[in-house]
Amino acid sequence: MTASPNVIAALTADGEEFDSLVAGLDADGWALPTPAPGWTISHQVAHLAATFRLAGLAAGAPARFTAMLSQLGADFDANVQQALAEFLADPPEVLLTRWRAERDKAIEALAAVPPKQMVPWLVNPLPPAVLASAGMMELFGHGQDIADTLGVRRQVTDRIRHLVAFAVRVWDFGYLARGLTPPDEEFRFELTAPSGARWDFGPLDAEQRITGPAHDFCLLVTRRRHRDDLRLTASGTLADHWLDIAQAYRGPAGAGRAPGQFALAGR
Repeated sequence: MTASPNVIAALTADGEEFDSLVAGLDADGWALPTPAPGWTISHQVAHLAATFRLAGLAAGAPARFTAMLSQLGADFDANVQQALAEFLADPPEVLLTRWRAERDKAIEALAAVPPKQMVPWLVNPLPPAVLASAGMMELFGHGQDIADTLGVRRQVTDRIRHLVAFAVRVWDFGYLARGLTPPDEEFRFELTAPSGARWDFGPLDAEQRITGPAHDFCLLVTRRRHRDDLRLTASGTLADHWLDIAQAYRGPAGAGRAPGQFALAGR
């Protein structure tokens, strides 16, 4: 038995959706600045190519991945820039081809890992389905930057449940990124799927609650929208603070997006 076919199918579909954003761009389009300061569309694609290369290596050649990881320095930003550099040296048509190849190799490798077998990763080993969900988070966030740059309204489906579940799993990342101690109290998340279904996580009797649309939740945890521009509600002081710091990725939080930077209608 291999990794969950549901999350692999969802990751594959998200990869194809991402491709639809960039496949028809000319050289000027690839050079457009995105809402991420200092990053063009080429930077966004190069980052994903580098990230999926790491995931493919971790799933398909774990010993090589571990050896490579031991060679990285402690400077997170320097590691990111180093990973980007190789891909950014390519012209757009080559970068697109290389991104697709890294994506496909990573998905194939993740799909082949038994679901209970852990895959080495940047901080802690992860089940392949969780690492695949992390890949969906990367595609969602960087795809949103590109969609915002191009003025494209993305179609959102219930595939984002994998991203939501991942973000709930790593709910403490926002605290850790800022050197804060996560609270002991568990949170309740009550979110509405694009289809209208209800997705609940956490204790039913929790005092700290986050409610609202699941899509808005994904925009929050990828820090592609400020909380003021989302329809999320917090009950409890801890939950309210969490809306300020939520993130579903390791490393520095970054500046995020400013209040009012994107209207609700343009999400």
